[in-house]
Amino acid sequence: MSFSLRHALGLVLVCGLLHGPALAQPPAAGCPPVASAPTPEQVSAGVKAARNHGFLWRLRKDGRTSWLYGTVHVARFEWMFPGRLITDALRASDTIALELDVLDPDIQQRMAQGAVAAPSASTLPDALQQRLQRQAEAECIPMQAIAALSPEMQVAALESLVGRRDGLDPSYGIDIALAGWARGARKPVVSLETPELQLATLTLATKDETAEFVDSALAEMEAGRAAPALRQIAQVWADGDLETLSRYESWCDCVKTPADRAALGRLLDERNPGLADSIAALHARGQRVFAAVGSLHMIGPLGLPALMAQRGFVVEAVAFSRR
Repeated sequence: MSFSLRHALGLVLVCGLLHGPALAQPPAAGCPPVASAPTPEQVSAGVKAARNHGFLWRLRKDGRTSWLYGTVHVARFEWMFPGRLITDALRASDTIALELDVLDPDIQQRMAQGAVAAPSASTLPDALQQRLQRQAEAECIPMQAIAALSPEMQVAALESLVGRRDGLDPSYGIDIALAGWARGARKPVVSLETPELQLATLTLATKDETAEFVDSALAEMEAGRAAPALRQIAQVWADGDLETLSRYESWCDCVKTPADRAALGRLLDERNPGLADSIAALHARGQRVFAAVGSLHMIGPLGLPALMAQRGFVVEAVAFSRR
């Protein structure tokens, strides 16, 4: 299973796990920058320079309009500020619905508890553990910051951080930004899924599967392929390039084996009907919903735009400039 798929599997989870004091220390020489809270001046400048990024659809049914927005879970600082059309849609909505509201303390606690390795979990082979340690050192992550996590979550945590030298950081993820925007606007935020469901997506059944997962992820990072792959998918999102996103499997280098295909099915196809049902239920209760979900959930015949149309919505893609 190559980088892009593993990254998508683990990134939302990692966003809620790696914001503690262990990662808040000033970076040492040669280390990537550590995300910090923006100053009022940076926020003001970000709002003024905001551009539309990502993928937006109108959902019309029963005389009301809701919205479907494709996000990216790792981003640059300047991408956190929504452009005019996205801001208009947010303001026109009654409820902001995210895969998970990672700013909710209860969600954070359940994610942290669920990501901890079970007492019965087998440890990695020594060689893999040593490689994991070296990769943590390369990313300037104290091993104690992730030591309690399951091996799958440890490697997903490290892989989510490989873009920091390019300015790409999960702390700037669009879902986090939207959760913050909603709180500032005093709009309710709901989670479309549960932490337990998302954690189950990354939990493998056997120690051999876990070792293969960790080995494959480490190989991508050690070979220097992980950061370019992250840059590519982030740029596709920033450009709003739906045509390229729709051909994801042709360029992601992430569906090489039947196991890869099964993992992609668990990540997207199996989750999408539940996400669509949750959005439809909120709309049916009389709410105008701004539903923000990872962009890979938007593509193909089983993507969310198609599933919302099957549920009786008139679905219209919104074309926008970069403002």
